[in-house]
Amino acid sequence: MVIPKKKEDTPKDFKAVLWASADKLRAQMDAAEYKHLVLGMIFLKYISDTFEEQQKKVLAMISNPESDYYLGDDPKDHQEALEDRDYYTQANVFWVPADARWEALRDKAPQPEIGQLIDKALVVIENENPTLRGKLDKRFGAAQLEPGRMGELVNLISTIGFGEGQKAGDVLGEVYEYFLGQFASAEGKKGGQFYTPAHIVKTLVAVLSPDKGRVYDPCCGSGGMFVQSERFIQEQGGRKDDISIYGQESNPTTWRLAAMNLAIRGFASDLGQEPADTFARDQHPDQKFDYILANPPFNISDWGGEKYENDVRWIYGRPPAGNANYAWLQHMLWKLKPRGQAGVVLANGSMSSNKGNEGNIREEMVRKDVVEVMISLPEQLFLNTPIPVCIWFLSNDKTYRGRDRKGKTLFIDARNMGTMKDRKQKILSDNEISKIANTVNSWRKDKEYENVAGFCYGAKFDEIEKNGFVLTPGRYVGFPETDDNGEPFDEKMSRLTALLKEQLRKGNDLDKQIAENMKKIGYEI
Repeated sequence: MVIPKKKEDTPKDFKAVLWASADKLRAQMDAAEYKHLVLGMIFLKYISDTFEEQQKKVLAMISNPESDYYLGDDPKDHQEALEDRDYYTQANVFWVPADARWEALRDKAPQPEIGQLIDKALVVIENENPTLRGKLDKRFGAAQLEPGRMGELVNLISTIGFGEGQKAGDVLGEVYEYFLGQFASAEGKKGGQFYTPAHIVKTLVAVLSPDKGRVYDPCCGSGGMFVQSERFIQEQGGRKDDISIYGQESNPTTWRLAAMNLAIRGFASDLGQEPADTFARDQHPDQKFDYILANPPFNISDWGGEKYENDVRWIYGRPPAGNANYAWLQHMLWKLKPRGQAGVVLANGSMSSNKGNEGNIREEMVRKDVVEVMISLPEQLFLNTPIPVCIWFLSNDKTYRGRDRKGKTLFIDARNMGTMKDRKQKILSDNEISKIANTVNSWRKDKEYENVAGFCYGAKFDEIEKNGFVLTPGRYVGFPETDDNGEPFDEKMSRLTALLKEQLRKGNDLDKQIAENMKKIGYEI
């Protein structure tokens, strides 16, 4: 009988325990390297635990006389059934061969070749599960660690149990997301290349409100946009199968993080490894999408070069070399289906810059009526930069999912939102994200929407034109109104005048007192 021989209770603060295990390698290598070892090992532990959890269910089923799958009381029959892969694949559980199971590896943790054994286990698991093929990072054997350190990591991760009555995928998803954030913080500026903070992603998803169709992220990093989209759909009563996922990530190791992140949630996805530009032009030139969510890098300098001078995407104007903001915006619009919507995070300068044709492109985008919502956000939201950012929400049909919004753009100034998580990073709360999303939704549907001075304003085309096609929300929302508590103007002025007179009198008395004191010590003023 195959029964897990060592099973520890999951600690209350299991994420902190896992992070402590990651810190075991901090002195050995950079965070950029050890995150792949730790996350890969956590993933291996997860699929082994869920396999064992399914084993328990199968055993209970085949040994229960009242079950349709009852096989009698012969332990040999039970053992044979427990190794029937159909019981696992039918339940969407990864099949894990005996030598690749966690307990088998844990028993060998003290051996100096444990890294090579883990790599072999990953190879076997990939071969047995086509959806994982090529997606697991097999670098354990080549890791430059002190003797015994890899075995210590195995033992530390062994303390965490995925399963045991919990939703294992949810637990691992929580751990995975926590670790991605911790690693991004540890890597500092480099961490931002693979991780967009969850509260930013939540804001994008909450405003776009994806419900069904194709979702695309052309620079998907570790896949956070897709995870939040799934959560949103399920919270609205839908199913994750209602969306199809397409993504692109140029860094092959980060691509594997995304692939594992989606695999643990049972997502079928189409993730490419070439840069987004190559992906869009060569791999799927005719593919269009219902929703696009992206936090793109801006430093693809050759997009505005001669190579792309006559690019079919530059409908609104050729972007300048050296800054890809308007290349990304036009790329997103080009990839949208009719009635498609996109949310794009960019630096604040994109809303007002006139360098190298950017102002002309922005004007043309407004004239063609594809800019639906502009949101300015506070500074210090990202781990890799303290600068404030904005979100562009684009649409090629402003009559879809609401009233007719042609010739109109909503501006939201959220710069005063957020609270400091620590000395470096600010976080948008769920209530603040809901306030933003609800404001957009009520404006789209013209349902109880009102302009709020200092926060939101629905502008018409001629107002944007008068502002030189600058899209900075602060130009439109104005300043928040001060609370006068209903005090009449004449009464307020009388009160304030009297207060000023009293303060001036006190100031004169103080000047006289100072002069007298100076005179007493021999100085005239």
